[in-house]
Amino acid sequence: MVVSTVRRRRLGGVLRKLREEQRLTAEVAAEATGMSQAKLTRIETAHTAAKVEDVNKLLDFYGCDNEEYRAGLIAIAKEGSKRGWWLSYRDVINSTTIDLILLEAEATTYKTYESAFIPGLFQTAEYARLAIDRLRTMKGGTVDDLVQVRMARQSILTRPNPVQVWAVIHEAALRALANRPDVMGPQLDKLLTLGRLANVNIQVMPMGAAFHPGMNGAFALLGFPQRKDLDVVFAEALLAGCWVEDPADVELYRAKFQEITAEALPVDASIEFITTQRGRIS
Repeated sequence: MVVSTVRRRRLGGVLRKLREEQRLTAEVAAEATGMSQAKLTRIETAHTAAKVEDVNKLLDFYGCDNEEYRAGLIAIAKEGSKRGWWLSYRDVINSTTIDLILLEAEATTYKTYESAFIPGLFQTAEYARLAIDRLRTMKGGTVDDLVQVRMARQSILTRPNPVQVWAVIHEAALRALANRPDVMGPQLDKLLTLGRLANVNIQVMPMGAAFHPGMNGAFALLGFPQRKDLDVVFAEALLAGCWVEDPADVELYRAKFQEITAEALPVDASIEFITTQRGRIS
């Protein structure tokens, strides 16, 4: 069963919390639901992906009658039955990328701030090729392989019931690659095309903006159906991104993203800015 390790940890943590709120030991809960204590512990510590039937039994025993919350937890367990396009690339992408792909596929909202680059979900193949070739730090896989993975991820933008994306991109990212109009021209064209989609909002953070939370670094907040306390944040780093999973910390990122959008140009003005910048490229 393939389930994002991030979501597996969230599910295990919630099940453990529900058990502890009922003041039940793992031994009692395991016996009541027909599983071994070792198996329950592995589920709670995310060493084993929980099956739907096990989650249902545990939620019944813990008296979880919040149907919306329950549906969110069951959805995580159901992820394991899906086979994704990324399986053919599993030998060339790391576990963090696999987590990101799985979570993007399940997410209904995607809010991101990028300070130096065009977001991966918006990149053209040539832009992605340059970025991956110059910046990758992990071994394994060719540049072409990794470009194909990045392009395939973008299908969530145009699938039935597409993810709702709100992206804030710093002006510096739009002015980059001045010596490569052959790359940056089509990239800006793609941003303008995506900006016309009903599920995509793009804002530009101007050079002269005041101090804002995005200055701490790029991140993406992925939202899921049912309960927002199952949402997660991906914060980018040099060697590998890190996941922020604690609900209180995720809520902080949510609030900071609102501050970022308030400081950026409005959507219409942002599209006008990108159009102007495109016109300056020969």
